Amino acid sequence: MSQPAQRAATQSFINKFINKQTLKYVFTTHFWGPVSNFGIPLAAIYDLKKDPELISGPMTGALIAYSAVFMRYALAVTPKNYLLFGCHIINEGAQIGQAVRFLNYHYLSPGRETKKESSA
Repeated sequence: MSQPAQRAATQSFINKFINKQTLKYVFTTHFWGPVSNFGIPLAAIYDLKKDPELISGPMTGALIAYSAVFMRYALAVTPKNYLLFGCHIINEGAQIGQAVRFLNYHYLSPGRETKKESSA
């Protein structure tokens, strides 16, 4: 690519993505709220590999309800906050995965009692 064409492509990219409106959006709670909230689904995804004995059933249930409420909220506000919606849909999936692991380990897994008895 020639240098003038490359310069034009770079300028086009900058004008499209790095402009006053984008910078204004980045400095709002509409952006930073969901970005900081992404820690919850990232932690849940990371915890999917940990021992299911460590999962708190009540907390997982609370996080499932919390994410469902905020998915609705993200689409009810004006303007719609798709970043918040995406954060909570990911969290909902991760928390449901944790809930399935919790239920399997504590209620549906045959032989769980024998594992605990043999280790004691």
